[in-house]
This record gives sequence, structure tokens and C-alpha cells, in this order.
Amino acid sequence: MQLTITVLEGDGIGPEVTREAVRVLAAVASIHNHQFRFVHRLIGGGAIKQTGSPLPTETLDACLAADAVLLGAVGAPEFDDLPAHQRPEAGLLLLRRALGNYANLRPAISYESIAAASPLRPEVTAGADILIVRELLGGLYFGEPRGICGENGTTVATNTMTYSGVEIERVARVAFEAAIRRRKKVISVDKANVLETSKLWRQIVSNVARDYRSVTLEHLYVDACAMHLITNPKRFDVLLTENLFGDVLSDEAAVITGSLGMLGSASIGGEVGLYEPVHGSAPDIAAQGIANPLGAIASAAMLLRYSGKLELQADNIEEAIRRVLKAGYRTPDISSGSSGYAVSTSGMGELVIDALAEITDQQHAYHAV
Repeated sequence: MQLTITVLEGDGIGPEVTREAVRVLAAVASIHNHQFRFVHRLIGGGAIKQTGSPLPTETLDACLAADAVLLGAVGAPEFDDLPAHQRPEAGLLLLRRALGNYANLRPAISYESIAAASPLRPEVTAGADILIVRELLGGLYFGEPRGICGENGTTVATNTMTYSGVEIERVARVAFEAAIRRRKKVISVDKANVLETSKLWRQIVSNVARDYRSVTLEHLYVDACAMHLITNPKRFDVLLTENLFGDVLSDEAAVITGSLGMLGSASIGGEVGLYEPVHGSAPDIAAQGIANPLGAIASAAMLLRYSGKLELQADNIEEAIRRVLKAGYRTPDISSGSSGYAVSTSGMGELVIDALAEITDQQHAYHAV
């Protein structure tokens, strides 16, 4: 397998965690004789400093020419006073739209070995395994008109939530296809008792469900969903929702895993997939060697699964993460209530690589028998 991967380290802890994800991908390539070519480009605050743009043309061109894009994080307080379209986050939104990735997949898994890191009781989180499918190119984040203006002596801010039937149907099908390969249940989240967009959302999702008779569909209001995610996360299999709700709920789901640093994501649907941890740039802990790289490494596994069609290698990375956690290794964000071994960002990456080698040796030995 030959893959060209554009790497966008970004801001804050982005370079640190992305570096470990790249090391893991390079290890996979070495073990399995694949050829992965890494093309590094600027995005976010670093790009603004060097080029004046949060998404330089050469970065976008490299992303569009790649087989996949691996992103760290964007954003820093020093850019908060810039106009919205010039901030680091604007570069990420532009990239998502340019790549055409309308479906964001965010797994939230409870690992028994780090259950103590979650503020929830272990019996609540035990066995929770959720895939959140978030629509990524519509809703309030992209709707027009938007802006802040003066009107009759009063300042007025406007955002517009808009969805078409086509936008809803295509992301719904992603959720149902994923459910077929999992536990065959979709919970669609909306606010259909208040919002017209949600009424259309519920109608279209119900129509799509007729094509997937083996999958059970349930509708849930977003406020009720927020409560059930915390009180009974095991009831969820695939959770489908629109852009804003998905942004909020997927971050809330981090409570199940114990840390945002554990969550990876895949943005798919376009020609080139975009893979990134969901934790943000965390500038307060940048360059200290304590950031958790497992979300970025999990994103690398998803890159292999969705863009590389390398299911075994993706599974092996995820199994390596489980083994390292089970062995007791912890970055500070998941060390609460644990008597495990403290490791650095790079140390965690090295442990995953070692576990990968061990898994591969065991697989080779099994097939040799």
C-alpha cells in the first residue's frame, strides 16, 4: 500500500501529539512493508504567523493532492482578537468544506483499565462503546446570513441554521451503514419540538431507516440525549446528529472515556479524509511533554481504516492502545485514581509502537503454526 499523508501539526499540543501519531504510522509501514509518504504543511496560528493566512494555498493544495490528511489542533489565545475569518479556526472550517467531508465519526469507548479517570461510576461506564456521527458541513457553523451589526441603536448578532434533505440523507446513510457493522442501533438526536430544521431532520432520517430494516432507529431530543449520555451511556450504539449538537455531545462523551485526550475522529465523505483528535490545542500544557497522544494515534488508526482500507493494521493500533492502558501506563489526564506508571507524550507513543510489534509477532506466530 502506498499512501501520501499530508500532516498539519497546527498549534499548541498539536505538534507533540501528531508527531507520535506519525511515528506509529511509520512503524506500521515498516512492519507491513507499506510506503507512507508524509508531507508537512502549515495550518492555524503557525500559518498565520508565517503567511498571514490560517489556511495557505500550498497547504490546501497539498491536502487536496493527498490520500489522507492528519491534523493536530488549531487555535491560540493570541489570535482571539482577529476577525473571525482570519482566526486559526477559520482555516479548519475552510479545509473541511474544501475536502467535502460531510460526516464526522467520533468513537467514545470506556476502557476498563482507566475507568477511574472518569468522574462517572465504573458500573455506569462499563461496556460503553459509542460512535457519534456528526454532520459536518451544514447548520449554524456554515449557514448564511451571519454576523454582528448595529440595528436601531442595538447590536444584533445573527447565525442561521439551514439543512437540506440531501445533506441530512447522506450523513444518515453513513450512520446506518456503520450501525450494520456494529450493534444495529441508531439514535438520531434533534430538537424537533422547536426547530424546523430538526423536523426535517427527523423526517429524512425516518425515511432512510426504511432502507435498513435490520437497524433499530430511535429519536431523542438533544437535551434528553445529553442526560442519557451521562446516566446510561451503554444504551447508545451509533448516535447521529447535526453539526452543533454533535460538537457539544461528542465533547460531553469524553467523560465516558475519562479524557478528551482519548478521542480520535475521522471526517469522511469527500475524496480525501481528514483525521484529528478532538481535544483542541490546549496551549496551557503545550511543549511540556505531558499531552496525551492516544487521541491522535486513534485518529491514525481511523486513517488506515477509512482512507487506506487497512482494517487489520487499524485494529492492531487500537489493540496496542488497549494493551498499553491495561499495562498501567498513563499521561497526566488519565492518571486520576490510578496507581499506574506516569509517562510522557513521547513515552506513550513509544509504548504503543512496542505493543504493535508484539501484536504483529503474535499474529505471525499464530499463522506459522
